[in-house]
Amino acid sequence: MKVHQPLASYFTVDCIEAGCDEAGRGCLAGPVFAAAVILPADFSSPLLNDSKQLTEHQRYALRPIIEQRALAWSVARVDAPEIDKINILNASILAMHRAVDGLSIRPEHLIIDGNRFKKYQDIPHHTIVKGDGKYLSIAAASVLAKTYRDDYMVALADEFPQYDWKSNKGYPTVKHRRAIELYGTTPYHRMTFRLLNTQLELDL
Repeated sequence: MKVHQPLASYFTVDCIEAGCDEAGRGCLAGPVFAAAVILPADFSSPLLNDSKQLTEHQRYALRPIIEQRALAWSVARVDAPEIDKINILNASILAMHRAVDGLSIRPEHLIIDGNRFKKYQDIPHHTIVKGDGKYLSIAAASVLAKTYRDDYMVALADEFPQYDWKSNKGYPTVKHRRAIELYGTTPYHRMTFRLLNTQLELDL
C-alpha cells in the first residue's frame, strides 16, 4: 500500500505565503481556473493532497474545511476566447495572477505548482514541480480550482448536454470529441486546441 507522505506547511519561514494552482489546462472547452490560498501555520489535514490523487467526494469534503480555515483564499478564471488569444500557458498564469488579486491579505511570497510563472508585481515566488503533492497551500489551491471549475462545467452541461460535460468536464474524451464532430463547437470551446483527432496539425 502506498503511504501518503505529510505535506509541508510552507516553503519560506516566517512570512505570509500563498500557494497557487490551476485546473483545466488540458481541456477542450471551458475556462482555466486558478486558486490562491494562504493557510495558517498550524493547518493540518491528513486527507489533503494533490487534487488529482483525491476522489471527487474527498475534494468536495475538503473545500469547506479549506475555505473556513484559510487566512485568505481566492478563485479566478480565464475564459476560452481569452485562452485562444493569449495561449493556455499565459492564460493559466493570468488566472493565477487574478486569484492572487482576489486575496484579502497581501502575500509576501508565492509558491506555484509547476515550472512556469511570470512575476506578480513585486512579490517573490518559487515554482515547484508537483508542488500540489508537496505543500499544503498548493494542494489546497488545487482542490479549490478543481472543484470550482467542475461546478462551472456541470452548470454549462445543462445548456449543452450533448457534450457530456457533467462527466468529462471539458476534457478530451472520446465521447466529447465525437460530439464535436456531430454537433460542432460551442462558444465555450477553445478553437486553437486540437478538437478532433482527425484535425490536421498546422504550422503556425
